[in-house]
Amino acid sequence: MEFLERFTWYPLQDLPFIILVLIIAFAVHEFAHAYSAYKFGDMTAYNEGRVTLNPRVHLDVLGTILILIAGFGWAKPVPVNRNRFKHPRLMGIVVSAVGPLSNLLLAALGILTVYILNQAGWLYAGNPGVAQAVIHFLWYLIFMNLLLFIFNLIPLPPLDGYRIIQDLAPQRVRIKMDQNVQWGMFVFLLIVFIPPLRSVTLDPVLSLSTPIASTLHSLFELVFEPVDWNQFWFEVWR
Repeated sequence: MEFLERFTWYPLQDLPFIILVLIIAFAVHEFAHAYSAYKFGDMTAYNEGRVTLNPRVHLDVLGTILILIAGFGWAKPVPVNRNRFKHPRLMGIVVSAVGPLSNLLLAALGILTVYILNQAGWLYAGNPGVAQAVIHFLWYLIFMNLLLFIFNLIPLPPLDGYRIIQDLAPQRVRIKMDQNVQWGMFVFLLIVFIPPLRSVTLDPVLSLSTPIASTLHSLFELVFEPVDWNQFWFEVWR
């Protein structure tokens, strides 16, 4: 067990929760891209069977393995032909943005579920094993979807943030960006796998998940009873 944990970013006992959350998060993320492109008039993703929530067509083997061993990864990119959109640049931005926004929505739904269960008195009630499993699942649903939301907005290929910047840029800049995509991927991998680079680039950006979560907590507390988050964290990490 200790030997295997050297090769995983997350605790081995939490892998079932993480894998389930990743399946949901990746499937919803890529479906959001594919469905929005389809609604805007591009049939490319539809013809390849990507307008579906079936995770089998969205998961990328290497990207899934990397998120388990390095903390970051990706699903299969959805093919999009922006030239088929009525307004290619504007609709291209929307198609790129809905993927990360779908992860933010999943995180918000996870937090909302915590509040509803807490208000109903079910969060820590009943079978302790079942309750802790539910809490672990909700924790990873919130945590990993917030990370995916922020991570995918980073303006490096192959991430959605890069495509958004590309659609916002003038034509001559977009051409140069296309020419240097392969170098962007190289820089991206260096940042992910070299700890000193990661500590001054990715980690500060991903720390934004804390204030985003705090904002969502505050919004839900306007409607529901406050949640004892210290108790929630205790149940996750005990």
